[in-house]
Amino acid sequence: MESLEHINALTLVFAALCIFAIAYRVYGIFLANKVLRLDAGRITPAVRFADGHDYVKTNEFVLYGHHFAAIAAAGPLVGPVLAAQFGYLPGALWILIGCVLGGAVHDMVVLFASVRHKGQSLSAIAQREVGPVTGTVAGIAVLCILILTLAGLSLACISAMHNAPWSLFIVVITMPIAMLMGLIMRFKQNSVMLASLVGLVLLVVGILSGHDLMQKDVLGWAFDWNRDTVALAIAGYGFLASVLPVWFLLVPRDYLSTYLKIGTILMLAVGIIFVQPTLLMPTITPFINGGGPVIGGPALPFIFITIACGAMSGFHAIIGTGTTPKMIGNERDILFVGYGAMLTEGFVAIMALIAACTLMPGDYFAINSTPDKFSSLIAAHPALNTVDLGFFEEKIGLNLHARPGGAVSLAVGMAHIFHKIPYMDHLMAYWYNFAVMFEAVFILTAIDAGTRVGRFFLQEMLGKVYAPFGDKNWTPGVYITSFIFTSMWGYLMYTGNISNIWPLFGLSNQLLAGCALIVCTSMLLRMNRGKLSLVTAIPGVFLTAVTFWAGYLQVTKTYIPGGKYLLAFLACLVMVLMVFVLVGTIRRWLELMNTKGTVNDAYGEPVRALAEE
Repeated sequence: MESLEHINALTLVFAALCIFAIAYRVYGIFLANKVLRLDAGRITPAVRFADGHDYVKTNEFVLYGHHFAAIAAAGPLVGPVLAAQFGYLPGALWILIGCVLGGAVHDMVVLFASVRHKGQSLSAIAQREVGPVTGTVAGIAVLCILILTLAGLSLACISAMHNAPWSLFIVVITMPIAMLMGLIMRFKQNSVMLASLVGLVLLVVGILSGHDLMQKDVLGWAFDWNRDTVALAIAGYGFLASVLPVWFLLVPRDYLSTYLKIGTILMLAVGIIFVQPTLLMPTITPFINGGGPVIGGPALPFIFITIACGAMSGFHAIIGTGTTPKMIGNERDILFVGYGAMLTEGFVAIMALIAACTLMPGDYFAINSTPDKFSSLIAAHPALNTVDLGFFEEKIGLNLHARPGGAVSLAVGMAHIFHKIPYMDHLMAYWYNFAVMFEAVFILTAIDAGTRVGRFFLQEMLGKVYAPFGDKNWTPGVYITSFIFTSMWGYLMYTGNISNIWPLFGLSNQLLAGCALIVCTSMLLRMNRGKLSLVTAIPGVFLTAVTFWAGYLQVTKTYIPGGKYLLAFLACLVMVLMVFVLVGTIRRWLELMNTKGTVNDAYGEPVRALAEE
């Protein structure tokens, strides 16, 4: 493999921190002040429609924790690891550029649009801003994408937790700890700090004691669940998180999980600073043009659907028009919660990419390839044989060959960095299992928020047939729609496998992001933002175009030749739905650009028309 000179991982960490800090201070504030014109004096839906259940004014730091935990699922961890096949440079460039100019803009503007539309969903926003037909089609597409997403994320979570007592124990104890935090914050004023300290102490105690408690001869037998048991438990958790008040389980658990997530990433960053590992993966590999053992297609355009959540993600639009806008207490918090949380996720993606690229290329490909593909790879590139994998297997106590999907190689990469710190060598198995648990927590916090948002979508749709379903406080409707939605993604999770469902996630996820951006562009045009609307129009059109390109190649080069006709049909269905949304939205753009005069805000209150910039 030919490459440029290998670089120190610390260089990439420093570059990412500088770029993200400058982006927040310059571009983020420009979006807040000039494009969106956030108004601290404006009453938000959390205040106007406060019900103590879904619409709850929430402290901005707690809300940041919830929002980050909900959007940061498996995507920023798994996607960059899989994209390492192309070399570290393509993935690093897309994460840094895509996150700043696309993903963070997407999250911030979508959150703003929902706050201005009474906390309603992307489908409802599309109906208002574009038209009823486009909004209905968008709603169907979003619902399908959400079901596929939650099923895929759940399968990844099952792979990490089944027959892994310690990892499962840590995930389970976050639930009662979160409920205790929720009760403290709910019934004691100004108690965020107290609840944070209680939650953090209990979490640390649980993590430290879990390793010994989960031995087979102690309590390990009680948490040694098989695949089916874990699957049913995840579905049950999704249902409970959907029907219980947000302040009791969902928000405090996501807030608590944020400690673990950000804390682990900071630990990894400190480890990189201390160890200063070299990125052993080449800058660009021969698989840049396709034919790789992990991802069959070329880097262009497949890099855009492989690295999803770490750079730009449509799933974020579901959260940004679901739970989060119903809890924003001050419009100015949209900058911190929307733009800031996405930059944090971009940094997580960079850390995941680094962890994978510090492995020897042969070890990386041995973990992420099937035995047959790895044998063929070695025949073509003898230098790619394994180097340190036997050492890792001995230290961790597991066979690490042929465990594709990104999670294992990320965990091995993190353990590889940590074990080089003095006195840490004998703790490699600890670090590996900790990393697997860390990934599972990432995934579950997206499942709980995603299930709740899916319930919102179903209630909106069924409310058009039977009005009481449209009332978010009608208890039978809450339970019925939660059960229906959980059953749909739960069935796919219980009967499917990740290889069937995950490939569709990248395609549908990025199409949804493009859809959200172009719908929000319509809103900015209606609000007379003129040329400033290009901040969402350009990334929206670009992402839609490259995703359609990747979808075409995936269907014609992989699905149909491989006889995967159902997957080909589902991929085509999602693309066709998005074509309807795109056509309807562009027509609306042309109509708005030819319209002058007074505009209305989202609540129908006349405002003075503003001159186009």
